[in-house]
Amino acid sequence: MRSTYTRITCLAIAFCLLLGLAMACSGSAGTESADSAAKTVQSADASQSKEAVQSFDKSSPTPDQMPFGQPPSGELPNGTPPGGMGQPPFGDRPDGTPPDGTPPGGMGQPPFGELPDGTPPGGMGQPPSGGPGGSSADIDYKGAVEITFGDSQRGRTYASDAADESALLVSTGDAVTVDEPTVTKSGSSDGGDSCNFYGLNAAVLVKDGANVTITGGTITSDAMGANGVFCYGGNGGRNGAAGDGTTLTIRDTVITTTGGGSGGIMTTGGGVTYAYDLTVTTSGQSSAPIRTDRGGGTVYVDGGTYTSHGLGSPTIYSTAEIHVANASLTSNLSEGVCIEGKNSIELTDCDLTANNTKCNSNASFFDTIMIYQSMSGDADSGTSSFTMTGGTLTSKNGHVFHVTNTNAIINLNGVTVVNEDGEGVLLSVCDDGWSGAGNVATLNAKGQTLEGLLLVGSNATLTLNLTDGSAFIGTVSGAITNAKGATVSTEVGTVNVTLDGTSTWTLTGDTYVTSFTGNASRVIANGYTLYVNGIALTGTK
Repeated sequence: MRSTYTRITCLAIAFCLLLGLAMACSGSAGTESADSAAKTVQSADASQSKEAVQSFDKSSPTPDQMPFGQPPSGELPNGTPPGGMGQPPFGDRPDGTPPDGTPPGGMGQPPFGELPDGTPPGGMGQPPSGGPGGSSADIDYKGAVEITFGDSQRGRTYASDAADESALLVSTGDAVTVDEPTVTKSGSSDGGDSCNFYGLNAAVLVKDGANVTITGGTITSDAMGANGVFCYGGNGGRNGAAGDGTTLTIRDTVITTTGGGSGGIMTTGGGVTYAYDLTVTTSGQSSAPIRTDRGGGTVYVDGGTYTSHGLGSPTIYSTAEIHVANASLTSNLSEGVCIEGKNSIELTDCDLTANNTKCNSNASFFDTIMIYQSMSGDADSGTSSFTMTGGTLTSKNGHVFHVTNTNAIINLNGVTVVNEDGEGVLLSVCDDGWSGAGNVATLNAKGQTLEGLLLVGSNATLTLNLTDGSAFIGTVSGAITNAKGATVSTEVGTVNVTLDGTSTWTLTGDTYVTSFTGNASRVIANGYTLYVNGIALTGTK
């Protein structure tokens, strides 16, 4: 009996041992399975993290300033921080099971939408070439009337009172003819550079390679940022780049604008404009009757009357190549014409009158012809050019010519220059409200009579060339005070004078120049002395 009991007990113990061993083996297998699952999850997380890092590096505008896994300065946003991999930013994980799926947008992705294909203009995180200003591709162009194919229309009315909408929008590569239109535009825009560079809110906008001819009629704009007729050449505001062929020909049309930022005929982006016998009147600030902006273009004007009444509204503002002939140009508050950067204006047989009595922007001088570089990106730096042949140039207030922060060439040939300002300054080359370049001017006078004071700042350079029977009556000085009463210079800078055998220079005061090329007998001393590099010139008449 005892033996039987013993055998039963031993069997029971053996059974228990075998059962325990089986459970241990099962637990070991379960642990290995859990470890394997954990490794699989970690691998997946690592893969996801790697993809997130790569995506972040591609999309981040400044990856060097925003290393992955580091939150930006300030308070963390709600939700999961990039690189946190699902962990709350502070403290213990909350109770419960995390939601399934990936956070909206994916780990490290921008919060809304998809990134566009390609590289942003100007590179990752950089502004477009030429400075701020956005892109025409960002604009939702609208027109009360839109012409998107070749057409010919006569005697129609085009009207818009909505913001950021043109009364007439022509966007086609085909030829379009519009005769005797009546165009009215109200509805101001706060589009800023989109209005200035790309034609948003213009009364008439021509773009996309269109070839448009407008004859007769009226175009009236009574709104902010509403240019009269706008020719946008499609080069995206890249100065010097070719346009898409957009060409506007407009003749015998009356254009009137009253709002700020509302020029008469406006050309940008490499567009080409031909204007004949227009009557253009503008009243707003920054509203030149003949106006250009970023991306430039080419403008040809023949005949017509162009009048401005607003501050910062010369009759012509050039960030392009502009040719004007047989026109009457009158500015009643601002400069007569203005050239910015590596651009030009050519006037032939024009009558230009300016009464600049209020300074705009950084300007601290009153003047009739202003040539400068603002460094805003609206115009490339380089040599600016103003050429005038024939006609009359009347300056009622301030300096006739003013050059600052650029290299300018001024060509005058047979122009009647009338300087009504009491100080009698013909030209000033000196510092003003802009910096970043030198103050350099060349004045070429051919068959030209000139009279007045030449002001050359201590850090400026003037080259004066008198040829083909020219006559200059005046002197040179470096003592310069601006319209605000501030002293700009006290000493004369570099002055180089060339006088050919047919031209004369009559002194009106003792004068100091750096170099003189010519026959001293062509200098009429008039009781004064011409000093060349500190030495009195002998042989003067």
